[in-house]
Amino acid sequence: MSTDYRTPPASNMSVIVTTGPSVDGYRVSAYLGITRGIVVRSVSFGQGFVGAFKQLGGGNIEEYVQVCDAARQEAYLMMVNHAEALGAHAVIGMRYDATEFSQGATEVLAYGTAVRLEQV
Repeated sequence: MSTDYRTPPASNMSVIVTTGPSVDGYRVSAYLGITRGIVVRSVSFGQGFVGAFKQLGGGNIEEYVQVCDAARQEAYLMMVNHAEALGAHAVIGMRYDATEFSQGATEVLAYGTAVRLEQV
């Protein structure tokens, strides 16, 4: 997946996502609960081989960055889809978390609070 996690496709998304506790110009009219997207990812054989070789020299390892970008993007989109299914207008307090699930596999979690908004 070549989509940059910093610019999620917004063309079909109607949910505002923010790391802050509010959305300017709106007040929270209902808290719908936690929304989340969870992905467990591992590197492919080729990425692992090239990445392990590049570790010897130090610095940024683009093969691992690509895996992390794809995992975060997928978790983000799953979280937004979950928020839409809850009927949310926004996700506030959005965060990422990552945990090594097993040797070579990492869980990426995107989560926040799904809310309905009213314009003030």
